Amino acid sequence: MKAAIIGTTGYGGGELIRLLANHPHFTIHSVHTTRDEKPVSEEYPHLTGIFDKVLTKIDIEKIAEEADVVFLATPSKVSGKLVDSFFDTKIKIIDLSGDMRLKKGDSYKTWYGHDPVKDSILAEAVYGLSEWHKDEIKDARLLANPGCYPTAALLGLAPVLEEKLIDPSSIIIDAKSGVSGAGRSPSMGTLYAELNENFKIYKVNEHQHIPEIEQQLSKWNGGQVTITFSTHLIPITRGIMATMYVQLRNEVDTERLLDLYEQTYHAHPFIRIRKAGVFPAVKEVKGSNFCDIGLHADRRTGRLTIVSVIDNLMKGAAGQAVQNANLMFGIDETAGLGLIPLYP
Repeated sequence: MKAAIIGTTGYGGGELIRLLANHPHFTIHSVHTTRDEKPVSEEYPHLTGIFDKVLTKIDIEKIAEEADVVFLATPSKVSGKLVDSFFDTKIKIIDLSGDMRLKKGDSYKTWYGHDPVKDSILAEAVYGLSEWHKDEIKDARLLANPGCYPTAALLGLAPVLEEKLIDPSSIIIDAKSGVSGAGRSPSMGTLYAELNENFKIYKVNEHQHIPEIEQQLSKWNGGQVTITFSTHLIPITRGIMATMYVQLRNEVDTERLLDLYEQTYHAHPFIRIRKAGVFPAVKEVKGSNFCDIGLHADRRTGRLTIVSVIDNLMKGAAGQAVQNANLMFGIDETAGLGLIPLYP
């Protein structure tokens, strides 16, 4: 299958090139930009002699005619306009921004600060949380790739929420991300001198991923779920750790909960559950599409602590996008993603 990528100058687009360039079933047909046309290797020198395709301007009609799937690694609002342009063509669309994730259009003004795409687009878009929406993804034409924080949090919370083992009103998500999650555009907060040897909270109770997480949790719960969600920036390049604190409805020991997670995810190759007393670290998933989960039930407080880690550019973006493309085209979901984490 032929893939087109729009937005290859950002970190997510760069990761898509890395994955698709070695994919057994997809070839990168074209790469596109709204900036100056030039070889991708001038933007990313590490690709010199490996991937020298030239970034070209976006031609909707030509892309739709020549490619089977288009990956949109563009910012929110930009992606929405592109999806609208591709909507009446036959090409499959995988959007890595947030423009198709929320089903309520009026939420976009509040959380993203811009108008939503058409209701018809939001209605058709499938939310691509791979392990939980596999059947819908297989039949999808428009796919909204989940955000990085939501991926880590939702994969960690899903088993106990689905089994009604926790009080959904008690969910607290304390999440931390490496600086690549902020994108490639320079800003004061991501300067080396500002971030190095520092650790800071941001977007307190205002992060745009809040409604995305609540939407999915509410679907699983069968009723509205409201969360407390805090995000922090830490001085590492890539990786997310989401630590969730929830109140158990009844006393349940850690071993029983670990059995539940093992049973829930046994058929899902990218989810790895830690043994009792062992918790994952972000470096253990770096450069891979894995989500590693550890947990502990505290009998003293009746609370459950869940720790979920992913690489924000992989399972949190490009890796999950490729996993979803595999599902959409009916091939092995692990194709092109058999990467051992980089360690140390």
